[in-house]
Amino acid sequence: MKRGHIIAIIIIAIGIFALFNAFGDMSRYSTFEDSEKTPDELVKVVGVLSKDKPVVYNPEEDPNLFSFHMKDAENNERRVVMNAAKPQDFNKSEKIVLTGKMVGENFVATDMLLKCPSKYKDEEIFVRSEL
Repeated sequence: MKRGHIIAIIIIAIGIFALFNAFGDMSRYSTFEDSEKTPDELVKVVGVLSKDKPVVYNPEEDPNLFSFHMKDAENNERRVVMNAAKPQDFNKSEKIVLTGKMVGENFVATDMLLKCPSKYKDEEIFVRSEL
């Protein structure tokens, strides 16, 4: 085989791997109400922080437990629990994108993406928890 053919095969293999990897995180966008109907399925919920409810993070007791209340696109409010530290500038976020599932009355998030206002451009902060 020629060197060019080998390089082409490697590039194609990397492309196929990247596609399969991208499809592995294909959770769908949903609301809290929809996620209650499919409790075993990971979904993404977009919403805003409920600023009238407390944000609970006490690193002295448990540095990997963080909870807050969020309203989704349909204005449904749920308590969100995440097994990770509270992100810096969390209270300044305009929108929150959570990946997770409903467990009882709480939405247990495994990933969080914060969309924060910025002077120059939107900043995104990505947080991943370990379950």
